[in-house]
Amino acid sequence: MRPKLLNVKITIPFLGEIGGAWEPADAEQRAAWELYVELVTRVSVAPLREDEGSAREALTSMYVLFATVRDILKRYGPDVAPPRVRDEVSFGALAVTVLNRAVRLVLSKWHPQLTAWESSAPAGRSAVEHENTWQEIGALRADLDSLRLVLLELAQVLGNVAGAADLIGPPQVVPAQASQASVASQTPAPRGPAVS
Repeated sequence: MRPKLLNVKITIPFLGEIGGAWEPADAEQRAAWELYVELVTRVSVAPLREDEGSAREALTSMYVLFATVRDILKRYGPDVAPPRVRDEVSFGALAVTVLNRAVRLVLSKWHPQLTAWESSAPAGRSAVEHENTWQEIGALRADLDSLRLVLLELAQVLGNVAGAADLIGPPQVVPAQASQASVASQTPAPRGPAVS
């Protein structure tokens, strides 16, 4: 069920909070679903542990969000960014603010520095190995993790607006042996006429 009115708050490190009341229009709900799917299927909301993935892939995934949001905004038009009254938000306002005030800051700080480090890779060393020897990799990963939390908040808001199930949290998976044991221990239901 889609909410009629939301009170939204997203915290952006070092900048503060954005938010307010949001009564999403139909176009905003559809746009929210599209961006929600983009966010939950990217590395952007998944933790980037020290021993897996690469910061370059994470930065590239963040960069692609600009084109995605731009496409959604152009396709849905001004219906997803209506003029705001004080203390109100819209899909357009939230998406653009998060991109410009959070994602852009991380990209503009770290993309040139990582590119410079990548260009110094010795022959025979993989890109990931070289990346992990960089003295700044810990700080970059910390900034990516802070940004991930902002995008996670945005994704949760968008999922609520779209009326979607939580696709971010871990699914409830029953191990195969446990489910077979529980099926075997159940007594079969009595058979009777089919009811339609």
